[in-house]
Amino acid sequence: MPSRSPSAESILNDISVINSIPSVAHILEVVCNSTGMGFAAVARVTEDKWIACAVNDKISFGLIPGGELKLETTICNEIRQHKNPVVIDHVALDEQYSKHHTPLMYGFQSYISLPIMLKSGAFFGTLCAIDPNPNVLNTPQTIGMFKLFAELIAFHLDSVIELEESEFNLLEERENAELREQFIAILGHDLRNPVGASLNAAQLLLKIATDEKVKRLAQIVQKSSYRINGLIENVLDFARGRLGGGIKLDLSASEPLIEVINQVINELKLIWPNSAIEVSIDLKEKVVFDGKRIAQLFSNLLSNALSHGEDNVPIIVNATSGDGLFTLCIINQGKIIPEEILVKLFQPFFRGAAKNEKQGLGLGLYISSEIAKAHRGQIKVDSLVDKTCFTFSMPTR
Repeated sequence: MPSRSPSAESILNDISVINSIPSVAHILEVVCNSTGMGFAAVARVTEDKWIACAVNDKISFGLIPGGELKLETTICNEIRQHKNPVVIDHVALDEQYSKHHTPLMYGFQSYISLPIMLKSGAFFGTLCAIDPNPNVLNTPQTIGMFKLFAELIAFHLDSVIELEESEFNLLEERENAELREQFIAILGHDLRNPVGASLNAAQLLLKIATDEKVKRLAQIVQKSSYRINGLIENVLDFARGRLGGGIKLDLSASEPLIEVINQVINELKLIWPNSAIEVSIDLKEKVVFDGKRIAQLFSNLLSNALSHGEDNVPIIVNATSGDGLFTLCIINQGKIIPEEILVKLFQPFFRGAAKNEKQGLGLGLYISSEIAKAHRGQIKVDSLVDKTCFTFSMPTR
């Protein structure tokens, strides 16, 4: 609202805002009646302008809202610089102002003006009053009243500024929301489709190729496409969780849990054909879950174990349900995870030292933990000298 050189539109806005404050007219009336002053105003004062925003004129001084005085001819210009009140009971008897050009020009003998300071520290203008006759103004009561009124006007101005900023932020947030939706749409469609096509082509090529060199190239494309697809899924979920409405669950699917687990294992065996995975499944109780999300969680945890586990040592997968609890445990042998890394494992964009530098974006474990939370469950990590175990547990219903 305050500006160095306000435009005509800004000045009109200042006048409108001041006059939209219901108490301003009453304040100016009280100022005149309680002090005997004939003219009171709320003035907008900038580095080059003095503009009356609201007035109470009982002496036909001649200013109306929007009226302007030359800044250099006003005492308010000096107040803008030193930010202190100026109070004159009788100009002719005042050592400092008896020969001042402002009272000589405008013909007043009593004057009071206090700065209106916004919460930001910016100077808006003044609450001022003049009269051609002397008046007793320099009293604690009168100065206190003016100070209170100036603070009240500043409070209302700050409220208007905060409301305008809130409306601007709301508009900006709406625009950002549209950009987020577009971002999610691009990830969800424009990127996944070509990656899916590459993955399907590589799988088909593996089935029909007879040349070993072609098969190796197809395996490279298959593995890279799978990893890219996983990165896209993770970024997509991160965008939904942090920028959108969070991770949503579909608990209506009736896909058996054992099929979900086996499907993930079979997919990852294609990517890590030389790694052994030992599976033990004992489901004594039906589990209510989102099949796609649990598959994503399990895939992230199992991929992590395959990436960090010792070569030629099987990964162990144990899945059990009973007594109202489902537990999925993935165990790999490898170096112990230091405590300073353990506490950061589930933070977004945190990446450990994967073997062969197969580092992703550092979102897999974070999103897995978010999926666990969405199922009212959790993931715990136990890392010992001889093995590391990631355990996901959740209520069966």
